[in-house]
Amino acid sequence: MDPSDEGAGGLLKQPKSVWATAGASVVAFMGIGLVDPILPSIAQGLNATASQVSLLFTSYFLITAVAMLVTGFVSSRIGGRRTLLLGLAFVVVFAGLAGTSGSVGELVGFRAGWGLGNALFVSTALAVIVGAAAGGSAAAILLYESALGLGMACGPLLGALLGDASWRYPFFGTAFLMAIGFLCITVFLKEQPKPARKTSLLDPIKALGHGGLASAAISAFFYNYTFFTVLAFTPFVLNMTPYKSGAVFFAWGVLLAVFSVIVAPRLQKRFGSLKVLGGSLMLLAADVLVLGYGSHTTAVVCTILSGAFIGVNNTVYTELALGVSDAPRPVASAGYNFVRWFAAAAAPCFAPKIEEWTDIHIPFVVAAVTASAGAVVVVVRRKALTLPQALDSTQAGGTLTAEEPEPKHATEDGVAVFAN
Repeated sequence: MDPSDEGAGGLLKQPKSVWATAGASVVAFMGIGLVDPILPSIAQGLNATASQVSLLFTSYFLITAVAMLVTGFVSSRIGGRRTLLLGLAFVVVFAGLAGTSGSVGELVGFRAGWGLGNALFVSTALAVIVGAAAGGSAAAILLYESALGLGMACGPLLGALLGDASWRYPFFGTAFLMAIGFLCITVFLKEQPKPARKTSLLDPIKALGHGGLASAAISAFFYNYTFFTVLAFTPFVLNMTPYKSGAVFFAWGVLLAVFSVIVAPRLQKRFGSLKVLGGSLMLLAADVLVLGYGSHTTAVVCTILSGAFIGVNNTVYTELALGVSDAPRPVASAGYNFVRWFAAAAAPCFAPKIEEWTDIHIPFVVAAVTASAGAVVVVVRRKALTLPQALDSTQAGGTLTAEEPEPKHATEDGVAVFAN
């Protein structure tokens, strides 16, 4: 979305309910990268291996993937406000329990409960913000994107600042901040109308019968393996103090946010969504390959640089997922995320194992191959992935007329990076 769009003008003039939801969204997205700079500290504190600690991501995203089939079912029955509060309650409880863990097994289990809460929250937050926002959906989506980018950038920084004293403190800090979010939403957000049609558990699976949506999901599956190899395995390769690692992933998150919100739409407008996606995937493949074989300084630079490619990919992928089929956006999003989050669960598990079986370079070779595989799917299935003209930002020129329908924006699934 172009920041110059009229929706940006009303960005700051929002009711308290919108700010409460957006603030909680920042903390929710912070939770994804929070553990990055403290992974080595957790391994040392719990006497665990890198592969064991990486299961923190695996359990989190495995539950998130399965929860994609449940969130629409729940929110269409109990309403958006109650779904948000339920998700926040899960996060508060399980993030707090994670800080008390006495073994890596306990921590992995508590992180799974945290993933369920986060899935319930982030999959509902955007719809709630759009429904409550002033100034139209453009301002609401821009606000949500900003919250997403801020959370992804600040999560590693908070993890570093609190984790330098103890690896337990970031978990307690997240529980405290989410508790504040729970209270703010309780006070400021009124219940919104329930959807006219209730979502069934099988609707997202049925939506994947559409060739275009299935192609987007499969390509995103390969891409997400690369993404989470960088996010979950690279901290062990860099082997830096929490402060230094947090700084690296803060810079990574800033690039991710800027390229997702600002750069990607401009590239799409000029070159087209599929060309941008294919090119960005191949650049990401080259980047992780250099990361794996370069010097320590090169690895740091490539880790930060990967945030730019990841930001572009997240935006384009989710736009494709939401616009390529005729399924309702929440249903299409749930089916798409159900497939791609399994790769987010697989990469943190397999990358350390591959290193144990081979050497430290090969996990990045595999990551480069999967990114390339995602690009191959985009090329081979380009006809199925072509968006309808009215929904394609490259055709609409990024501007709506009175006769044109509003495009399905890249982050409207509520889980666009990992966020999306």
